Amino acid sequence: KWLLNEHMNLLYNFASSHHPQSAAMSGLLINQPKYAWLKELGLSEDNPGVYNGSWGGSGEVVTSYCPANNEPIARVTQATLAEYEETIQKTREAWKMWADIPAPKRGEIVRQIGDALRKKINVLGSLVSLEMGKIYVEGVGEVQEYVDVCDYAVGLSRMIGGPILPSERPGHALIEQWNPVGLVGIITAFNFPVAVYGWNNAIALTCGNVCLWKGAPTTPLTSVAVTKIVAEVLEKNNLPGAICSMTCGGADIGTAMAKDERVDLLSFTGSTHVGKMVAMMVQERFGRKLLELGGNNAIIVFEDADLNLVVPSAVFASVGTAGQRCTTTRRLMLHESIHDTVVERIAKAYKQVRIGDPWDPSTLYGPLHTKQAVEQYLAAVEQAKQQGGTLVCGGKVMDRPGNYVEPTIITGLAHDAPIVHTETFVPILYVLKFKTEEEAFAWNNEVQQGLSSSIFTKDMGRVFRWLGPKGSDCGIVNVNIPTSGAEIGGAFGGEKHTGGGRESGSDSWKQYMRRSTCTINYSKDLPLAQGIKFE
Repeated sequence: KWLLNEHMNLLYNFASSHHPQSAAMSGLLINQPKYAWLKELGLSEDNPGVYNGSWGGSGEVVTSYCPANNEPIARVTQATLAEYEETIQKTREAWKMWADIPAPKRGEIVRQIGDALRKKINVLGSLVSLEMGKIYVEGVGEVQEYVDVCDYAVGLSRMIGGPILPSERPGHALIEQWNPVGLVGIITAFNFPVAVYGWNNAIALTCGNVCLWKGAPTTPLTSVAVTKIVAEVLEKNNLPGAICSMTCGGADIGTAMAKDERVDLLSFTGSTHVGKMVAMMVQERFGRKLLELGGNNAIIVFEDADLNLVVPSAVFASVGTAGQRCTTTRRLMLHESIHDTVVERIAKAYKQVRIGDPWDPSTLYGPLHTKQAVEQYLAAVEQAKQQGGTLVCGGKVMDRPGNYVEPTIITGLAHDAPIVHTETFVPILYVLKFKTEEEAFAWNNEVQQGLSSSIFTKDMGRVFRWLGPKGSDCGIVNVNIPTSGAEIGGAFGGEKHTGGGRESGSDSWKQYMRRSTCTINYSKDLPLAQGIKFE
């Protein structure tokens, strides 16, 4: 879920300047017969990057590249600040109509969005695979998450609301009223270019909000394709398309959204570094923010663990999406009595991971998203060695087209080595050896982020200590399953430098609404507070 780059500008400049010559030389993938399916999503060589009821865009033209071969796919024209201004005005205007529609009727529109996504699930999943670099089954699975959240939001549309509370005053009713916040700005990251928008969009719409989306600058085709699907549903129902607006852009658009008082809630998914800047800009205007930032997630394996569960869990959670999930396992803590056995088994499994083109159904592991990520991978491997780490497997860039690196295991580092405490958005697993439960729990909690965590054990006392106040300090606390693969029915998010936001299920809908406590006097008396009487 999370931009790794040190600043939005870096990502923006990279997206727009990456391989300018090869784009001219090799032609665009969209024009090759092999990729003709891209046109089923309404994409062409040049695509407008602004939608506010009508399509447009006259800003910088960026080329989207395929991480598996670094070839250009197609181009998108980003929004100018003037087009952002026009879009936000149209989006706020659209809210006036949308807010008046009863919640269950809004839920019906969300149901139709889910159905429209179902019809395009394979082709949209293929685009995610082509543009982001994750394997095809994960691309399709990501679209399925959006579909599932739409289903969830439909049910929610008949359930959201507040309680009627007991009033201490006779002839009075005390109720909680929940209303939409208004306009929800959604800034998403490259690694989940569909699902994270979906989590926010489906719930925000059901709650009566309108949405303005800025996707990652390196996955603009996915943003355009998803918006076309959603826009068609709105237009078919004679609703303003601006209910779900989109402005492709870089740091200029992101900064404008963070500073704009007309953005009632800003949901930001990205790195902790950029998230902190966004949070301070939003706080400056006393705005509302929902932050989904970094994770430095640990699996802790105790001596009584079922290793037949541990090995596939650790492998899946550390190499899945080539280590580019916010919930990727980055630290594997092994009890000293099983350390060597587990390392040996996991290293053997790593060697069997099928590496290839992400859209090949047999591939389990694809490329990193950008060349910058490859550089960060190499730098992290070097730092780990300097800090006392031993390379068990991996550690090298692969000799093939695209941004491929070897999935890597490093042992022998101290639990508090600087590199272990650094979230590097690449497939490097740091294996640590511990002695006691107390030590392992403390190590889990000593990093700055608090997203996901997991233990493997059969000890029920330990399980409940792990879930309790002195256990994991993360937003996601698992037992006998890995750190990744959260279900949409639960609230997703984390603590500390992860940002504290919650998306998707449980009562996350409350982040998209404002609460009013309402007292209604239906009697003829006026009992005043503190027993005050007017004679």
